Amino acid sequence: MKRSEINKALRHVEDLLDSIAFRLPEFGSWEPEEWKIRGSETMVIRQTMLGWDITDFGTGNFPAIGAVLFTLRNGVAGKPDIGSPYAEKLICLYKNQRLPLHCHLVKTEDIITRSGLMWMELYNSKPDGSVDRESPVKVYCDGLPKTYAAGERFEVKPGNSVTLRPGLYHVFGATGTDAVIGEVSSVNDDKTDNYFAEPTSRFANIEEDEKPVRLLCNEYDL
Repeated sequence: MKRSEINKALRHVEDLLDSIAFRLPEFGSWEPEEWKIRGSETMVIRQTMLGWDITDFGTGNFPAIGAVLFTLRNGVAGKPDIGSPYAEKLICLYKNQRLPLHCHLVKTEDIITRSGLMWMELYNSKPDGSVDRESPVKVYCDGLPKTYAAGERFEVKPGNSVTLRPGLYHVFGATGTDAVIGEVSSVNDDKTDNYFAEPTSRFANIEEDEKPVRLLCNEYDL
């Protein structure tokens, strides 16, 4: 991704969040120089990778497969004294944009539609960890049991959520308009706990064609 594309997406999502009166914490608006001034004061933010996360998942096609994320709170697995014992994210999707098909082996998460309309497809894992494209999927949606055929697309309206257990492959995207999706989960580790069923990478390879307006969560120590 070009840095100009990242900057444009970030500004777009700042406007989107403003339109639904969702406010980010103070550090969400810091310019890059502010991180240098704050120094060790930001250690927990750095260690738990809070903040902006804009990625095309290595596809080179951000409008189709990508997301603008913001991690609001998080911890570090095995280190209860750092951050919090849970995580919360925003996942902002453009109209007709989606995430890649993936699962987590450690994290349990609730995926919640905050604004717009989200679609989702689910698959179980086979014993070897690959995608099971045959067996029906049993899942809880806001505490209510649901069963879907493998890969069956269903909509999650605003205010509703789906609980995703470890090993459950999932893909979701926005329908009709931009969407703001919430994620509340156990501690999140984006470096080791993402298993993709498509050829992707978790973080974007950035071409620096202009200066960043915000640092991303994997750039604080650059």
